Amino acid sequence: MKMILCCLCVILIGGGCRQKRITRTDTTTSGIAAIVSDDCFGNITQEEIDVFEALNFDASILPLYTDEARAVKLLIEDSIRFAILARDLTEHEKEIIHAGNRELVPRSQKIAIDGIALIVNRNNPLSRMSVVSLRKVMTGDAKNWNDLDPSLPHRRIAVVFDSPNSSMARFVRDSVCGGIPLSGDIRALEDNRAVLDYVSAHSDALGVLGVNWISNPNDSTQVTFNRTIKVLSVSRTHPASADNSYLPVPAYLYLRYYPLTRDVYAVLTDLKGTLPAGFTHFIAGDRGQRIILKSGLVPATRPVRTVEIKETF
Repeated sequence: MKMILCCLCVILIGGGCRQKRITRTDTTTSGIAAIVSDDCFGNITQEEIDVFEALNFDASILPLYTDEARAVKLLIEDSIRFAILARDLTEHEKEIIHAGNRELVPRSQKIAIDGIALIVNRNNPLSRMSVVSLRKVMTGDAKNWNDLDPSLPHRRIAVVFDSPNSSMARFVRDSVCGGIPLSGDIRALEDNRAVLDYVSAHSDALGVLGVNWISNPNDSTQVTFNRTIKVLSVSRTHPASADNSYLPVPAYLYLRYYPLTRDVYAVLTDLKGTLPAGFTHFIAGDRGQRIILKSGLVPATRPVRTVEIKETF
């Protein structure tokens, strides 16, 4: 009799387990969601999260800041369903995601125009660089500062990036060097903050990082930068001159006068009505776009007005 009762209990428990279903309870303004962001936009993403959560008390967004390659990998594996990236997904990547789960239809929202800044130490006399010169440095054809300008010191150029798999390394390799591999002398540091700190401390350094990391938060016009380093003007023509070179300020990013510009996307693979979908809507909305403008980038979904500021002597 005891044996029969034990068997009956097992059947009942097993049947209960088979009937259990996992149901999502998040909405566009509540619940918990994990997201991933290119580390280059980590400070912007965090501010977007802070404001969004302040407006929606029942929402909790858990961010992961990493390099572009890993962020895309997490989307493709369906480990995370929202990402902020410096590029859109390719059609092949979208097909892989959709094939893995037919309910998921990847979609992207352009949220900003970004600039890749070139920074040097405050004691470096260089103030501008052409794309041609930058290509020579990145491919190893120009190794010393006087290779770019005979008046500069005969010292090795110490080029530093945030990560070998970062979106900036990819952009420079593909858009500046035409797909040619970057020089083996280039150093990859831990993140954008490490690049800023390294250039501040080393007179022969050339750093590559996102413009939002060097924008002056106390300047509402966003035409000045972090004073611990010097930001180079960049020219499409060679040689670079005062007349053909531009700083990565919002107006020149918007007009594409600054050569090293790129678009930033919020990539969503989740369903409609979910918290990641609500966060996407927030970033593309008025509040989210104001945060982007404050960071020194150009908002992508709101009208932009350019104002000419002339210096008087």
